[in-house]
Amino acid sequence: MKNQALIAALLLLCASMLRAQKDTVVMTNNDLMVGEIKSLNNGVLIMKTTYSDEDFKVKWDKVKEVYSLNRFLITLDDGLRTNGNVRTLRNDTLLIGRIYEADTVYTTVESLVYLKGLEKKFWDRIDINLDLGANYSKANQLRQFSLKSKILYLADKWDLELYYNANTSVQDSAAATKRYDGGLGYNYYLQNDWFASYDLTFLTNTEQAVKLRTNGKVGLGKFIIHTNHAYWGAGAGLAFNNEQFTNETQTRNSLEAFLGTEINLFDVGDLNLLTSLYVYPSLTENRRIRSDFKFELKYDLPNDFYVKTGITLNYDNRPAISGNETDYVFYTTFGWEF
Repeated sequence: MKNQALIAALLLLCASMLRAQKDTVVMTNNDLMVGEIKSLNNGVLIMKTTYSDEDFKVKWDKVKEVYSLNRFLITLDDGLRTNGNVRTLRNDTLLIGRIYEADTVYTTVESLVYLKGLEKKFWDRIDINLDLGANYSKANQLRQFSLKSKILYLADKWDLELYYNANTSVQDSAAATKRYDGGLGYNYYLQNDWFASYDLTFLTNTEQAVKLRTNGKVGLGKFIIHTNHAYWGAGAGLAFNNEQFTNETQTRNSLEAFLGTEINLFDVGDLNLLTSLYVYPSLTENRRIRSDFKFELKYDLPNDFYVKTGITLNYDNRPAISGNETDYVFYTTFGWEF
């Protein structure tokens, strides 16, 4: 009976120790941070501690060692994606104990480019961004409003994104211009930094007389560069395009190819630079080509707020209104991410 009681006590003690297990991060200056690692993305580690009301954000290149028994979604700079825990060995090697595979992976802290704590709760896997912007000019009663919003759900091997953007401009003695776009995007992540994607997007644009453009596309992409300083991805595939117009232009249905690339530079102090270009040559409409370009600068503020400015440029060599081949939007917004 005494042995059974001793074993039971030891089991309870071990369970208590596991529940109290904290993540530990050692900085290059040998400072220690103890708490909960929430994520590593874009070269920034976010850590929650019991001694601060706000999460700590530190540059990943200032981290020397990391220890955790918790489960993470992990990505390395060679494209490996896996689930597991991480701990630094005595020779500065980072050991990844994989959850679903029997083997382990040996790498370095520098090669770790993405960490996300895989919580069981639904809301712990969601990221939300909301941007608002407004302008007013007394001279011609110009009133401009912009909204950008995004919700991202992250699973073990895929993510799902919903977004909606709105830009309106109203002034005296001129017709109002309105542009609304939204969509759903799904990415399934493969090994070696490959990914499969499906997107369904919607657009209304008074400048180009587009009542509703519905575009569904499926493709395959790869991250060419994926580090703690930048990423560069490219992809290609097919898209089906349905367009309805506000003027006499007939409804169009077409099959398009698409080629796209996106570059994100995030190791520039508090600045984040994002640019992308997608080109859509039509396979069923003779010599028609469309393109979407975006350039955006984001400046991080305290408490998860930020300021963002940029331009979106859309081109169509066969628009519904002659001469309106190009439409562009300049915007400056104030945002918050949750």
